[in-house]
Amino acid sequence: MLDLSGLLLLLLSASQALSQRLPSTFPHNYTGIPEGDFSPAWQKYFEVTDPLPNVTEPIARNFAGNIGVNRVGHPNNTLWFWAFEKEEGSLTARAGERDDEPWLIWLNGGPGSSSLVGLMTENGPLQVTGNYSIVENEFSWNKLADAFWVDQPVGTGFSTSDAAGYVDGEDQLGQDFVGFLSNLVKVFPSLATRPFYLTGESYAGTFIPYITKAIFSTPNPPVNLRKISIGDGTIGGFALYEELSTVITLETYPEIIGFDPDVFQYFKEQYVSICSLAFLDLAEQESREHLCGYDVNLTYPQHGIIPTITDPFTTTSVFANSQVQPQVPRKRSLSKRALSAAVSSLESRDIESRTPELEERRTILKRNLIGRPNGTLDPTYGCFLWEEMTDYAQNFTFPWTVGEFDAYDIPDALRPEVPSDPSVFLNDNRTRAALHAPIKEWVEIFSNPFGNSTSEGPGTNPFGDPSVEPMAFMTELATNASDRGVHIIIYEGNDDSLVAHRGLQVVIQNITFGGIQGFTRKPATPFTDDEGRFAGIVHQERNLTYALFQNAGHFVPMSVPEAAFVFLREFILGSNTTGLVLGSHVVGGEDSILAEDVMPGTTAIFYGHGTTASSLIVPSETLASWSSFLATATATAL
Repeated sequence: MLDLSGLLLLLLSASQALSQRLPSTFPHNYTGIPEGDFSPAWQKYFEVTDPLPNVTEPIARNFAGNIGVNRVGHPNNTLWFWAFEKEEGSLTARAGERDDEPWLIWLNGGPGSSSLVGLMTENGPLQVTGNYSIVENEFSWNKLADAFWVDQPVGTGFSTSDAAGYVDGEDQLGQDFVGFLSNLVKVFPSLATRPFYLTGESYAGTFIPYITKAIFSTPNPPVNLRKISIGDGTIGGFALYEELSTVITLETYPEIIGFDPDVFQYFKEQYVSICSLAFLDLAEQESREHLCGYDVNLTYPQHGIIPTITDPFTTTSVFANSQVQPQVPRKRSLSKRALSAAVSSLESRDIESRTPELEERRTILKRNLIGRPNGTLDPTYGCFLWEEMTDYAQNFTFPWTVGEFDAYDIPDALRPEVPSDPSVFLNDNRTRAALHAPIKEWVEIFSNPFGNSTSEGPGTNPFGDPSVEPMAFMTELATNASDRGVHIIIYEGNDDSLVAHRGLQVVIQNITFGGIQGFTRKPATPFTDDEGRFAGIVHQERNLTYALFQNAGHFVPMSVPEAAFVFLREFILGSNTTGLVLGSHVVGGEDSILAEDVMPGTTAIFYGHGTTASSLIVPSETLASWSSFLATATATAL
């Protein structure tokens, strides 16, 4: 048996061996790099003046390069940025100038996802097309403010890190980002006092609260933070954002289960908690005590802290070890490309069409689902309900049986999808040199943003992130934000199944802000785009704004670029009061239909190969029949 010193030596040796496998990257010094500390002299160096391949139209003046994070002992740890001016000279203004003009940073998530994915497929001035050409985006966010897209944490995208310098958690990530900001404002001095808006999506829902906490904890912070904005974000834990919304997703898109009432009732039964089964006698309640408990009851305002929900990793070992985490160590990513590969791995049966054999197997599966003794959990899936729903769709429901289940955009069943891959452009040596990027291969998703941190059991984060989810400190953060005049914005796309809106509504109702827990009224106020078209629901109370976008998936600026642009102008950068609660009055009114827990999805599911798409249109009779069923199913206790 090893003694303690021997065990520590073994662990140290293993750690060093793992560290050696991680890449060491460093910024590249191009001709003309200034000497000494960061200063306005670096503006000329960072300015992008060389032609960019395939970019044929004029673009706004822009700047790019690596800036250090001030981590002691790690001089090569940098974050890389690409910034675009709103107008000529707006970014290079001197200290104290343009004090009322906003600027923003956009962060993608992953974790480990480059923010250039957002720039080139969502809200930046350059958009990559299916044939790899580069076109202008008329709804680019830099048309409203000076905008930065930043690769972080260190090592992600064109950012750099030595092998021993990857972040060990979110607190280190936040400190690195503050260090980056302190150097950034040395290069662009006006940014120190101008109103700053920190925006992002997906796993940035974890990054941004930690970065905000780090800014609040910094004496004399380097920037004037005014608002934080999180889209489809991972503010809560894994089960909260991935599993809890499954039944709501099925109510939004019953197409996923082919409008099958028996299958819906099965998922609903798996979904409930023991408290929801109080009408049963004690013996039967006890037999169902292992059901998932994802049917969280939301009240307005919320009465009492919502308890921790079931961790799916505690409910099964079979599925968790074999399908949900196909890689060892078990790390995941929320990037679209990585998730598509993971979802594809769930396809345990290669089914190409509706056949008699398929229908027979589906009948057997249904019998196994709805005939489970005493409503017990499926021993394979446990409370991995989202994964079970996805697997069901891909194996038994047209058109997903011939397509692909896009977890981020339910109506998109294309297989393959039209590619939106900026890697060819970004790995061109001409692009790399023009953008002052390091000599490293750009990849959409970096697999080790937390170094060799792994997560392999209950209560852990399946992304390798050892930090507690932000929901644990959101009440404190919201209080500090209000004290500092910093507004919080949370928005969602209705067609996102993975980080679906119910989870974020639970997060909001679990936060105490302005002395009250959660919203006092259900979000039910419509907002529109510039053409007067319904864009979604917006609600504002006590320094917190929530929005749910219609016809938008996980990547809202990609799905509905015009509506996202208007939302940025009116609600993020602006002070539009639509949806604001003023006593007993709500600006813009309330629509009782919008106050329902479910906003119906689109009635068309697109499938086919790339741009050659067909669509499955749900007949109005089917929708009417399903609505009648739901009215009974949701009104009757299980």
